Amino acid sequence: MQEEYLKIQNALKDKVVCKDRFDISYIRTVGGVDLAYWKENDKEYAVCCIVIIDVNTHNVIEKQYCSDEITVPYIPGFLSFREFPLIAQTVKLLKNIPDIYMFDGNGYLHPRHMGIATYSSFYLDKPTIGVAKTYYRINNTNYTQPGIYKGSYTDIVINDEIYGRAIRTQNCVKPIFLSVGNYISLHSATTLALRLTDNESHIPVPTRLADIETKIKRKAILSFRDVL
Repeated sequence: MQEEYLKIQNALKDKVVCKDRFDISYIRTVGGVDLAYWKENDKEYAVCCIVIIDVNTHNVIEKQYCSDEITVPYIPGFLSFREFPLIAQTVKLLKNIPDIYMFDGNGYLHPRHMGIATYSSFYLDKPTIGVAKTYYRINNTNYTQPGIYKGSYTDIVINDEIYGRAIRTQNCVKPIFLSVGNYISLHSATTLALRLTDNESHIPVPTRLADIETKIKRKAILSFRDVL
């Protein structure tokens, strides 16, 4: 299984385009994507939530979710194969296809540049961005803390290549870890992430709302099953 996954990742990684597919000023909607897990009777389940927001107003346009059993085991570096099937099911429910997807996870910031944001892009055929709350350490490399003010950032450089950025989205808060998924430049991804962050949190609105929604749906699903 792992060897097959590795072949797929290696075949796709050279097709990643870290350039803007179109001018980001034309982006009107963003879909935030996140998953939440739980176990029942030695089986693992997850719920995926996608929240689509208006870029300018940050108003929610649509929410969709899907839950199912997860049969692919957790293998470090191959999370996409575990999560994407449920993401694909949720995307099929959308009535409004967003201009770009923002994932709670990594994209180019991955040993083979194939985090969930990047892997998903080939199937969604849309620009994608990865936004992680914690740093994914590759080959024991670390990152340099950005300045304390909103908009400060430092590039995450591994083997002389930029994998992503540590960005301060609010003054004096911990940074987020941003990476290109596909079909967008790191500069544009940074601009969007900062534009989509409000005063409620240091996490951009799309993934923050998706994260909140997964917790709500997981609780509702488990409560319903307890009643049964």
